Amino acid sequence: VGIARLGYTKLYEQADRLGIAPKRDLARTEAGKVRLADGSAELRKEIAAERRKPDYATPESVGIDQSTLDAIAACESGGDPTAVDASGTYRGKYQFDLQTWASVGGSGDPAAAPEAEQDYRAALLMSRSGSSPWPVCG
Repeated sequence: VGIARLGYTKLYEQADRLGIAPKRDLARTEAGKVRLADGSAELRKEIAAERRKPDYATPESVGIDQSTLDAIAACESGGDPTAVDASGTYRGKYQFDLQTWASVGGSGDPAAAPEAEQDYRAALLMSRSGSSPWPVCG
């Protein structure tokens, strides 16, 4: 168990560096028994998922301040990246419709996209069109 525990500890540290914070030490059950195989497998899944997340450029990289976008998002959706309006037309933190989302390179449902992607795509839209896409909140 000592060598297995050392391997798990290294895996746990790798997860910690990636910002993955398991709710508990996955190598121990509630009864305190060591279950290294299950814990290691779970951490490996979380690490793999974290590594698959794409990195998005910051809004500042396209000349838009995050604080400007935060104000628009607060007005549009209360800052909720999963928000959907009552009609289902406008989706996500910036209340994109699907056509506008696609026009800035988005695919799928804006409300299901990572928040960093929504910030980046809103910045692209603002750099292209100013605040006009958000007539009330821009």
